Amino acid sequence: MSQVKIPKRISTALIQSLSAGVVPRIGLEHIAVGRKEEIESLLGDLENVGAGGASFRFIVGRYGSGKSFLMQTLRNYAMERNYVVADVDLSPERRFTGTKGQGLATYRELLTNLSIKTRPDGGALTSILEKWIGAIQMEVMKDTGLRPQDNGFGEAVELKIFEAVNHMSGMVHGFDFANAVIAYWNGHRQADESQKAAALRWLRGEFATKTEAKAFLKVQMIIDDESWYDYLKLMAAFVAHIGYRGLIVFIDEGVNLYKISNSVARHSNYEKLLTMFNDTMQGKAQHLGILLGGTPQFVEDQRRGLYSYEALRSRLAESRFGQGGLRDLFGPIIRLQTLTHEEIFVLLKRLVEVHGQHYGYESRITDQEMLAFMQEVAGRMGADELLTPREVVRDFMGLLNILLQNPQISFSEVLYGPDFKLKAADHDPEQISQDDEYAEFTL
Repeated sequence: MSQVKIPKRISTALIQSLSAGVVPRIGLEHIAVGRKEEIESLLGDLENVGAGGASFRFIVGRYGSGKSFLMQTLRNYAMERNYVVADVDLSPERRFTGTKGQGLATYRELLTNLSIKTRPDGGALTSILEKWIGAIQMEVMKDTGLRPQDNGFGEAVELKIFEAVNHMSGMVHGFDFANAVIAYWNGHRQADESQKAAALRWLRGEFATKTEAKAFLKVQMIIDDESWYDYLKLMAAFVAHIGYRGLIVFIDEGVNLYKISNSVARHSNYEKLLTMFNDTMQGKAQHLGILLGGTPQFVEDQRRGLYSYEALRSRLAESRFGQGGLRDLFGPIIRLQTLTHEEIFVLLKRLVEVHGQHYGYESRITDQEMLAFMQEVAGRMGADELLTPREVVRDFMGLLNILLQNPQISFSEVLYGPDFKLKAADHDPEQISQDDEYAEFTL
């Protein structure tokens, strides 16, 4: 059994998510194996963002290879290190741009999923603003000796608010963004919930027309399909200015851009993607990190993928010196390699520990049986190269569930049928679990 006691809430999320073939939001550190080099490279990006820079990375791997797992792992790490994070899965309704507001829909989803350490499940915009205002009030009390009920306190706080947002006025659309933040403060000061709600609606891109927005706020513009990325940059600058280290944006299911059948619409999305990429690479954005997950086909297909758009192909093409197994983990694309057999073996052992601890039993599954399971799954898939963590984990969790509920049957009966007699494995489990640099990796 694992020496680390896993809270029931976390083990429940792990087991339910993994059994369904989806990535858990929490508890990833208990099952993480491999990806050491990739994560170290991405953590370097976080440090650059925290120092005022920007980054854009493509996480590329086929379905089930661990793209979402890697991105979720980094998301949790970023929150722990005082970054604001936001995530979205692209879909036919959520793209970078579109005639039906698909770009704005992406922005709205990102703001809905805005998260911080104390609000890891999204909806953190209000918490961010309230915490900031509270911090400014405490600063004013400390510097002036005034109390909230004293004359002049509100004016002193407002002056600090203006100082904080004034630096954003020179950025594209910064004036309106600053006005929305000030409107939220005024609603807070006057206990006007409708004013606060209007400011939040504007920041989340929920006003449909400028006229509607002007009826509530002193703004000239609204966030729309064309401008949403500019406001994402403003949000990154704002959260960095008020005490967070930056904004990290996770965009998954990039393959949905590849699936756009209309070539004009597809290229419009690639053009928007190019703008975002150039901004971060050229230093036009600050305190902003973007990770985009997709399949090799999404990137490499020269008819419909990113490589069909010459400006992107020339920026993303790998160095001709990256041959013979050499990897460049500092480039814009991180390609996920298949987990080794050793890493999968360690992963299975950790799943056994989590499952046993959650249901309160001591597992009797042997290393030999786990190796037999790996061989069976690899054989069923047809080739070791087709073995992905998602398929292995989902199948293994199902096997553990069946064994728990049917204690009268053996591991080999579940794996091969009642008439099969387990043969000796061809591998030495002791050798597999020793001296593997990835095997001991945890966050």
